[in-house]
Amino acid sequence: MFESHHLRKPTGKSAFSGLGAGEPGNSGQESYVFPMVLGDMKGTTNSLTHTAAAMMPSPIFIWRFQVTLFLVWGFSCCKIGWDSVMRMNSDLRDLFLYEAFLYYNPLLLVTMMVWLWGVCLWVFSQSTISYVKIFDIDQNHLTHREIWKCSTWLTIIVPTSMTAYLYLYSHGEVSLAASQPVILHIAFALVLVFPFDIFYLSSRYFFLKTLWRIAFPLQPISFPDFLADILTSMAKVFSDLERSVCRMLHNQVATIAWFEADSICGSHSVAIPLMLVIPYIWRLMQCLRQYKDTKEKTTLFNGGHMFIIPSGLSQVLLTHSTHFTGT
Repeated sequence: MFESHHLRKPTGKSAFSGLGAGEPGNSGQESYVFPMVLGDMKGTTNSLTHTAAAMMPSPIFIWRFQVTLFLVWGFSCCKIGWDSVMRMNSDLRDLFLYEAFLYYNPLLLVTMMVWLWGVCLWVFSQSTISYVKIFDIDQNHLTHREIWKCSTWLTIIVPTSMTAYLYLYSHGEVSLAASQPVILHIAFALVLVFPFDIFYLSSRYFFLKTLWRIAFPLQPISFPDFLADILTSMAKVFSDLERSVCRMLHNQVATIAWFEADSICGSHSVAIPLMLVIPYIWRLMQCLRQYKDTKEKTTLFNGGHMFIIPSGLSQVLLTHSTHFTGT
């Protein structure tokens, strides 16, 4: 009979044995063979683990390598951008740089805000401030390290797109140059609303939900809703985004068709002061809603200065536009 030593009875004896059920020396072979096999397997696993650990570079080496790549990338972008600008006609250079500044300045300011957001979270983590409870967020919130990871990618992507824009335009590839800011803005919008569980879905959903609550304050105001107060400091970002989207929709990217003050996307557009005032309107509606819920008069004083700041911003912008266009 041919039997297998892998099947055993509860008594510990083999149900089937390759040497025969009653052959002498059978139990002795089993007692020595299996420990030897298990010992060899453990030794092999330990050696593979030690070998893999020895092959992995140290964290300090990885960090230095990443910093070196970042510096090489930064130098390359600066060098390519400078050479591209110097290739342009001096009469066109200032106008083109103004347009490039318009497309990329909002995203660069957003990148800076994300960096500073990470700094705030780092300060909170070093203190006894429980910002998780203050902002009413769950335990899956992003830490300062994850925020800095996002801001690092933003720091790489936005200047790279701007460098490609300058390079392609200076080398006569106007259509390809015009596509760079368009692709960048579309990519940002798609990543923000991407419905799949990647790129921190819960955090993106929380951010979009907060923006919705800010735009439509139909419910009691919670602490995260005071993001509207931060948005009032980014009113110029809203205005520049509107100007950028307008020129993209009307095929005015990488052209100076917008330079006429009375053109579709010119500097006399009523949309400019409108976009400047929207964050203040949101904040005012929050103050009114909070007064309705709490009856605290201080919220009315907070809402009162919302009438003063937008008018001042609009006047400064219109004065600047008139001076720039010479009209």
